[in-house]
Amino acid sequence: MLELLAHLIVTAALLMLVANMVNGIHIDGWGSAFLAAIMLGVVNAVVRPLMILLTIPITVLTLGLFLFVINALMLWLAAALAPGFRIQGFGPALLGSLILTVLNILIAAAFGAY
Repeated sequence: MLELLAHLIVTAALLMLVANMVNGIHIDGWGSAFLAAIMLGVVNAVVRPLMILLTIPITVLTLGLFLFVINALMLWLAAALAPGFRIQGFGPALLGSLILTVLNILIAAAFGAY
């Protein structure tokens, strides 16, 4: 339980960082960032596997690059569901999801998760 809470806090902090880096992504505050982290986790656990399954042909055809589009759509969906978290268009969602992915990889590597 403590590990889940730590992961949510780190994800909320990374979302705040991404919002400061990318024009078009806005988070009202830490409460909204924490709620957005929860919504992103739920969306990634429930919707993302279904999207990946439904888009296997496109993903294979693009050699896996379509997964970046799916990640952007999941971030955009989380923004639509979480109050205080807004993304203005697909471009900021794509850039934000790429930065969030890289930051998550760096954090995981720093703490020995990879």
